[in-house]
Amino acid sequence: MSDLYAVVGNPVAHSKSPLIHAEFARQTGEAIEYTRIEAPLDGFAATIQAFRGAGGRGANVTIPFKEQAFTLAESLSPRARLAGAVNTLLFNDGRISGDNTDGAGLVRDIEQNLSVDVADKRVLVLGAGGAARGIIGALAERRPREIALANRDLDKAARVAAAHAAVVELRIFAYSQLRGAAYDIVINATASSIRNECPPLPDGIFARAALAYDLMYAAEATPFMLQASAQCATIRVADGLGMLVEQAAESFYLWRGKRPRTAPVIALLR
Repeated sequence: MSDLYAVVGNPVAHSKSPLIHAEFARQTGEAIEYTRIEAPLDGFAATIQAFRGAGGRGANVTIPFKEQAFTLAESLSPRARLAGAVNTLLFNDGRISGDNTDGAGLVRDIEQNLSVDVADKRVLVLGAGGAARGIIGALAERRPREIALANRDLDKAARVAAAHAAVVELRIFAYSQLRGAAYDIVINATASSIRNECPPLPDGIFARAALAYDLMYAAEATPFMLQASAQCATIRVADGLGMLVEQAAESFYLWRGKRPRTAPVIALLR
């Protein structure tokens, strides 16, 4: 009999998670059934409890419920607590445990799939929302030379910096203050690409041979990726498809104790 897992969000029909986890299960020989569940905007907790009651063993959580999952979890991993958000729920021993695999997925994609070391690099994160909070801790663990955070609202950026003060000293900037700085890795953690827009970046922020990484994944280059390529001819660009697969692999490992191979799944989705 297969164990039940799901991705819970609203909307969720577009999610690639069922395909990803089906491939992981096939690779590892694990007997799981993984589905999509669209929770009402005012009914996340009830949806999780109903799924749990029906035999669910765990769930991935996507927009807009990651903060609600954080509140619902009865125990939290250190990385979930640091992020203030949960994207992976585990139902064990009658308890709901919460973790956040986004940062681990990002770092693994950058370092293993794209062969870019984060250590000793100057890293710039764009945006100060939940996506940024989910990745800063994992980036800090790789010991970059610097992590800077740019956002329109400096008060919001300052709150993110304060939340991470125990693990990293974040430098915060308004976008206009970035002029003249050159970063080795620039990560777009804003929602701009979803709106088909670009962050208001000044020229010159990309170092030679920099990596411009958009957390959003898409069939074509995102506006941020196009913007980066136009600013620097030697730049390397990437979208977030690899991160999507890698964070899913981390969730699978938490649930099943086996780490699947991600490269074939990334190639399949491409």
